[in-house]
Amino acid sequence: MPTRTASLRPNSKVHGGVIAGQALRRAYVRVMGARIAAITETDAVDLIVDAAMTGCGHWTITANLDHLRQYQREPVVRSLVDAADLVLADGTPLIWASRLAGTPLPERVAGSNMIWSLSESASQRDIPIFLLGGDRGVAERAAEVLRGRYPGLTVAGTLCPPRGFDSDQSELERIRTAVVLASPQIVFVGLGFPKQDLLIEHLRPFLPGAAFVGVGISLSFVAGEVTRAPGWTHNLGLEWLFRLLQEPRRLVRRYVGHGVPFLVRLLLSAASYRVKSGTDMPGWGWDLLP
Repeated sequence: MPTRTASLRPNSKVHGGVIAGQALRRAYVRVMGARIAAITETDAVDLIVDAAMTGCGHWTITANLDHLRQYQREPVVRSLVDAADLVLADGTPLIWASRLAGTPLPERVAGSNMIWSLSESASQRDIPIFLLGGDRGVAERAAEVLRGRYPGLTVAGTLCPPRGFDSDQSELERIRTAVVLASPQIVFVGLGFPKQDLLIEHLRPFLPGAAFVGVGISLSFVAGEVTRAPGWTHNLGLEWLFRLLQEPRRLVRRYVGHGVPFLVRLLLSAASYRVKSGTDMPGWGWDLLP
């Protein structure tokens, strides 16, 4: 069960950003109740960059199969996903299910891709970014790699919170101070879901004009600490198997014990919805079969 710490949630407010491109934001598919944006990566980057440049505040969640599983089970997760300004389909199984249901999402929009495309766009528009997360030294190495790839990129700061930061008020204050003083316009937070999004929710009131993006393990990918699955696995929906072989002890329960049965239920529910509704209408969606 996701931990909802006493330090992160009290007195925090969710800031609903009013952003450019509202027509894009209204294009969505409900996947088991969660509003998943029916947009491409290019559109998502434009949306986030517009929000960062106008200073209206924004929060992006890149949701995969496990996000949806937790969304069905945990009220804390449901509140986080529902509060985000933009929820993207970061998982091929979500694309399969949406097509099976007759409410197709255009493409997978992965956080591990977005960190590159957003950084490129930020470098072209002189938008400072902040890298928050990863193990010790990962954010700094990721910053070096991104600056090497995009010479005009401004990295306003990096920080790797220690274990247990989310239940330590002094650590939360240190993180908050560092991010606010750096004054970034885009903040990448890579701490895993839902921890990273609980931290985003905590930080937003103190940096209300910034665009926050949860990117999971992507900082480790960029830094070269963890090898990303080969491209051919992405379209086949086998990226999870590559990750499982990398970290079997940590991921076997999540991927095999929870993920596979949940995927079966998701696809059956999508097929049932398609049969019963007989329609292809963006904005419609389905829930799990009992």
